[in-house]
Amino acid sequence: MAKRGRKYLEAAKKFEAGKRYPVSEATELVVASARAKFDETVAAAVRLGVNPAHADQMVRGSVVLPNGLGKTVRVLVFAKGEKEKEALDAGADVVGSDDVVEKIRGGWLEFDRVIATPDMMGSVGKLGKILGPRGLMPNPKVGTVTFDVARTVKELKAGKVEFRVEKAGIVHCPIGKASFGAEKLKENFIALVEMIIKLKPASSKGIYIRSVSLSTVMGPGVKVDPLAVRNV
Repeated sequence: MAKRGRKYLEAAKKFEAGKRYPVSEATELVVASARAKFDETVAAAVRLGVNPAHADQMVRGSVVLPNGLGKTVRVLVFAKGEKEKEALDAGADVVGSDDVVEKIRGGWLEFDRVIATPDMMGSVGKLGKILGPRGLMPNPKVGTVTFDVARTVKELKAGKVEFRVEKAGIVHCPIGKASFGAEKLKENFIALVEMIIKLKPASSKGIYIRSVSLSTVMGPGVKVDPLAVRNV
């Protein structure tokens, strides 16, 4: 078993191991457990009653967190003509077409999110081996392949996050920074959970929300009462 650091152990003393807390109390404990010298990201881990090996039980989507993520998001848009100007006016950091495709193939990766208009996907598809493993490939299922460029750019800049259930049936997703405070983190967490519940596959039987925990990137996980989460 890996040896835990002093700060981690001190943070873990603030709550009972194994106890499941109400959402409000859990976010307060997570904020109190943040001990790093930098502003730690807080993330949620939600274990679902699904089998991702079955296509009809895949849970994947996106949600605009009401309080954002607390960081600057660099948005790249693949578009031409009027849509290029629309993207720039909406606040996109980089807009281009085949020229940007070649730039990325040359090793440039100074962006956090990618949007593409449908007519650009023929060119963007060439970047699958580069963008795919990094989770940056535009996808219509999460709204990043679209002609509604302005709205999508603004949503990503405001804190729209994507999530996808992993092989173990767990959704990991950031919900903000420790400096947000308990109330704003709670609002972001509830927005995420509501979207996950909305996306429940029809083929999923039994308990859907199995377990939930919140943690900072450097701290221990605080378990959240799944019943309280299901009642959100």
